[in-house]
Amino acid sequence: MKNLSEDIPTAAEEVDGGVETDQTECLQLLVGVDAHQERIDRFLVAEVPGFSRSYLSQLVVQGAVTINAVAVRKPAHKVRAGDTVTVEVRPTQQAMAFKPEPVPLSVVFEDAHLAVIDKPAGLVVHPGAGNWTGTLLNGLLHRYPDAVHLPRAGIVHRLDKDTSGLMVVARSRQAFDQLTLRLAARDVHRVYLAICHGRWLRSSDASLGVSLTQAIGRDVKNRLRMAALERGVTHGKPARTDVYVLDTQAAHSLVRCKLHTGRTHQIRVHMAAANHPLVGDVLYGGKAALGMTRQSLHAHQLSFHHPVTEALLSWVSDLPTDFNMALTAAGLHYNGEHVLWPFQG
Repeated sequence: MKNLSEDIPTAAEEVDGGVETDQTECLQLLVGVDAHQERIDRFLVAEVPGFSRSYLSQLVVQGAVTINAVAVRKPAHKVRAGDTVTVEVRPTQQAMAFKPEPVPLSVVFEDAHLAVIDKPAGLVVHPGAGNWTGTLLNGLLHRYPDAVHLPRAGIVHRLDKDTSGLMVVARSRQAFDQLTLRLAARDVHRVYLAICHGRWLRSSDASLGVSLTQAIGRDVKNRLRMAALERGVTHGKPARTDVYVLDTQAAHSLVRCKLHTGRTHQIRVHMAAANHPLVGDVLYGGKAALGMTRQSLHAHQLSFHHPVTEALLSWVSDLPTDFNMALTAAGLHYNGEHVLWPFQG
């Protein structure tokens, strides 16, 4: 089975020291004297090499394991010498997730080495819990069958499900490796537009950005959230977001955010820590308003040097309809004049 992901396993990929499968088969095992009174999950680990204990325990709980033709559902169940154990090896959700699907993709550029996607809000980038199908990755595998040979089907960075806008994916291994290195080296220019709560008072000049530099790490009180950390906290990662005000009113502001790092939820966390959570971002203190039921965040600009030809490439994504309507409702204006051109600032 081809490698699709280096961090999320696929069919026949390692999972907690074992492998997953995308095919169903039955195995029949005889319990010997040496395994008498052994737990069924431990017995299976010893007798069915190549599968993780967690995966085999899931099969037990699912009723896919029988002892003498009787299903057992407790991994701690003890086997006895002479028992006949039958295991129905089933495909997991993870194994079934990495399949080509005709997911509509808005491709604004493509060549033999990369593609640039204008992602709509609501599209999940990578399969995961609760979203095993219908993702950007599934669509990439359908559009570019050779992506099966690339880690994560060529995905080198991600946007949150409800964030819209531009992202680049690799179509060759050379491009994947180079883009990964350049993202880490901050050589990929990414600019977002966001609508936040409150009047932005830190600077009234769009040419004078404010750098938000708090480290970001997992919120110890809520594992679903990230948090901006105080100085001296060691479990976070350095992060920098430059924020420029484009328009501001009493209740809301339009800001441009330039990423210098790519931490999970970085802009959302930094803006919340600055007491300007994004409109619609209820996870980080924002409120549904202006007709926005998602976080008001759009990946507006993307620029980088081509990983093979070194040509400078740049794109600007039009604002989505809901974002434009929210600007109108807030009395905010954006005419496109404040585009921050590649590697400026």
